[in-house]
Amino acid sequence: MIIKVMGVQWVLVCHGLVTAVVVVSFLCGRWPIFEGTFIQRIHYFLTFGAYDYFLRFVGAVFGSKCTNAILSVEYYCCDRPNPLLQILYLLIIGVTYYFIANSCFAFIPGYYLSEIHRYISLSVVAVGILLFLLTSFSDPGTVNANNVSHYIKAYPYDNIIYEEKECSTCKIPKPARSKHCSICDRCVARFDHHCGWMNNCIGEKNTRYFMAFLLWHFLICVYGTVAIGLILAGRLKDFKVIDILTVYYGIQNSFMDLAPHVVQWLLGSYNTQILLMVFLAIVGMLLAGFFGYHAKLCLSNTTTNETFKWQDYMEWQRKLKEAKVSAEALKQSISGMSSERQPLLSKWRTFFRKSPLEDVVVVKNNVYDKGFLHNILEVISPFSTRRSFTRNKLKSS
Repeated sequence: MIIKVMGVQWVLVCHGLVTAVVVVSFLCGRWPIFEGTFIQRIHYFLTFGAYDYFLRFVGAVFGSKCTNAILSVEYYCCDRPNPLLQILYLLIIGVTYYFIANSCFAFIPGYYLSEIHRYISLSVVAVGILLFLLTSFSDPGTVNANNVSHYIKAYPYDNIIYEEKECSTCKIPKPARSKHCSICDRCVARFDHHCGWMNNCIGEKNTRYFMAFLLWHFLICVYGTVAIGLILAGRLKDFKVIDILTVYYGIQNSFMDLAPHVVQWLLGSYNTQILLMVFLAIVGMLLAGFFGYHAKLCLSNTTTNETFKWQDYMEWQRKLKEAKVSAEALKQSISGMSSERQPLLSKWRTFFRKSPLEDVVVVKNNVYDKGFLHNILEVISPFSTRRSFTRNKLKSS
């Protein structure tokens, strides 16, 4: 019996490790720290390789017509607006809340939780769905012929990553920080990214709702994890599990000695609640990371779209400066060889001498970053919602 229980525990541990590796590989496999590692290779397989092999298999077995049908479905799901992920979100929220209510509400009120948490849980989920709908169906800041001049005044060109030009699709001037979304087929002011979960772009007007959505759902996961943990702790108290283990079974009253037996008892009696708690904890950590990333962007007044633009610009500038430094070093070397005899450096000094390429520094000059208070205000109160923006629009008309 003991061997069987230990085998089940090892299976759960291995399952958890494999799940963690897959999740980290899928979400973080492109990070520089994982470059050249098996994490990056798993990420490539999950995001491209597996699908590519699947298409080849379908083409070899069923022919090109079936492959084209799959590509048509891919185009609808990934390249056109569709509500599939919105429906999936509602299903995840609904199913998770159903399992929580079905498995946990029977123990409320309990030793640590009062009956009010039945209604609090429903309220926080309702607010989360409201934020989801608000982000999904709000205008992200669509740029059109009527407001393009006001957006140009609101976001001046920095002549670094943005310069004056026309949108080739909309045939109107393209304001700085805007981008034409190929999925929604519109120009969006202060474009951040197109969110499939919202079936909407995240831009100048609805970034505040998107940030509130992420933060609130992170808090929902924390609340759910803590609440289920308190329910399980209450069950331990109700059944006096600690007293039974220490008094009747002679187990020492220490965390290291009691923990394996307590976990074994909880897994045997409340496995559904533990799975829900682990699920909420993992989702909460993912949401915390995603919210932290976007909060950092908001504090520096940068968007996801601009992050990639700055990376390309900085890399180009670095290569340009390195080329200039290399050319200058080669010129000095040639002039030194043709001039009078120079004092020789020792081999050790030559070996440890710093390369001139190490002095190459590229500085990011973000003219839109005006201090974190101003940056936060710009997210909370977008330019297009302010009276000055509306007043200017009325004057011009």
